Amino acid sequence: MDPMNLIIAKNIRRLREENKLSMDELSRLSGVSKSMLAQIERGEGNPTISTLWKLSNGMKVPFDALTLRPKSPYEIVKTYELQPLLEDGGRVKNYSIFPDDENRRFAVYYLELDEESYWESESHLKGTTEFITIFAGCIEINADGQHFTVNKGESIRFRADTVHSYRNVGNETALLHMILYNP
Repeated sequence: MDPMNLIIAKNIRRLREENKLSMDELSRLSGVSKSMLAQIERGEGNPTISTLWKLSNGMKVPFDALTLRPKSPYEIVKTYELQPLLEDGGRVKNYSIFPDDENRRFAVYYLELDEESYWESESHLKGTTEFITIFAGCIEINADGQHFTVNKGESIRFRADTVHSYRNVGNETALLHMILYNP
């Protein structure tokens, strides 16, 4: 299986070309510099989740279109074999378990948030809803001006088409599953 940065590189280039966008145009639409975009398309480095959200919003495609792996009729995903997307200096690890295949309209993620880690997410596409279940730890989620504390064994659903954030407020690594529904 290709490393995630190469999967992302192939997908961004394909989507940009399908949408007939030059690097200059995508840079303008997303706010990501042309040099950063070129670096990402070459598969160099690991773009942050925030950068990928800017690119997906700029191209008006679901986030998961950027992390989509080649298709197979059956798939066992071994999380330990996946390269996570990182935020907060690597303290937030986001594993794309089942990306949106652009027809399914949902994606499944597994996240690990180290103690005291924080991640602010860009707005998702209009109408996107997040469904989160906490399997370990305690997370504070801020969404649309509301603050929620979600503990182990609890789940939350919220509209994710505005800026929202996640903070580990517990004394251990927080483990959670996230489903993103794209209307």
